[in-house]
Parts: sequence; structure tokens; C-alpha cells
Amino acid sequence: MTEQIELMIIDELIQAISQGKYKATDRFPSENELADYYRVPRIKVRHALLKLEEMGYLYSKQGKGRFLKPKRRQIELHLSGSSSFSEKMKQAGHALETRNLGCEPIAYDSKIYASLNVGQQDEVFKISRLRIIDGVPIALHISYVAKRVFPTIENEGAHIQSMFAYYAEQGYTEFLSSKSHISISFPTQVERSLFDCAPLVPLFVLESDCIDAEQRHVLEYTKIIYRSDSFTYVMTSEN
Repeated sequence: MTEQIELMIIDELIQAISQGKYKATDRFPSENELADYYRVPRIKVRHALLKLEEMGYLYSKQGKGRFLKPKRRQIELHLSGSSSFSEKMKQAGHALETRNLGCEPIAYDSKIYASLNVGQQDEVFKISRLRIIDGVPIALHISYVAKRVFPTIENEGAHIQSMFAYYAEQGYTEFLSSKSHISISFPTQVERSLFDCAPLVPLFVLESDCIDAEQRHVLEYTKIIYRSDSFTYVMTSEN
């Protein structure tokens, strides 16, 4: 029963926020005010408000109370197409910064190795790049590539800003993908630190492969993690 009351309070407050009852940076009603309004013990309201903080709706100021977070500007992102994330963002007029987080070998992973069409004896490297749009970190791109396909990746990986640009340097210019998988997750401690987000802000995860369209070689297995509250997603079909 206690949990149902807290969920009811959360639902009603989210609805009020969505309807514009509270404005960004306005002070939110206090625990005492909400406890009186709902006629429940203050501890139930506190739990509900803490959950809203974890979901990214509110933030606290010591000694001043809780405030509604400004709504994040959402960027339209086309999930399909042969152009890179960097090109899409630049074409849309956004200031893009890419921070290479490093290149490292991975332990054998049957899913990744199968996607790359390599054997257990092959080396696969993980290249991670944090995407920062208009000063805000909102996407993490992780590329898995086989050393058999790119022999110098161990030395070059830590300097790559765009995988598409790197492939162009290697003579690959046309790409396709065989399949994509979409899922939702919640941020790990590392991801919360990278994105500066609350624990219950959902992450949109897109996993796919990148194939050389001419020779049909698999170039990479890709995992992209987006802050779900930073984008609107557009799916387009390609003939």
C-alpha cells in the first residue's frame, strides 16, 4: 500500500510537470506542502521526490529546497542512413566535440566475434568515443574492430575521432548494415559519470554492424549509447 501511494504521487507530479504546471528552475512544493496536500506522512512524499530526482525531473539545493530541471533540448537523430553521426550533427548545425576515451583489446566475446566473422584466436579492439553536442555529453560510441582487418588499429585507435573518416583513409567509402538491435537500459556508474545524468534516466542503445558495401567485408560491430532525453529518433526506410 505504501508503494502504491508513492507511485500515485510520482505519477501525479510527473503529469503536472508535463502539463506545464511548474516552470523550469521554479522552486518545487516542499515535502511538508505536498504531505499536507496528499494527506500522507512526510516520509512518503520524500521517497517520491527522491525518485523524481533519480529520474532527472528535479534537483536539490542545500537549504533552499528542490527545483524543476530545465527541459533538455532534443535533437532530431536519423538512426538509419550511410552518413556518420558526426556528419549528421554538423549538417544540422550543432557544435560537435568528440573525445576519444581510448583503444583497448577485449576478452573473447562470442556475440562480438561472430558479428565480426573472426575466430577466437583473433584480436579485437574496442574504441570508445564520447560525443559532446553543444557542450553537453549525450552519446557514447563504441566500435569493435578486428586487428586482422585493420592491422595497425592497436596504434591508431586511440586517435580516431570518426570511424567513417578512418575507413575512408583505408579505402572504404560505401557502407551498409545487415541488422540493428535497439534496447533500453539504465546508466552504470561509469555512464552516469560520462553523461552527468541521474540513475533512472533511460539510455537508448543501438547495436549494429558496419559492412563495406563493395566487398561485403564486416568492418566493425557498433554499440551506441544515447541519452534518451536528448534526442527524438527518426527511422527511415532505404530502398
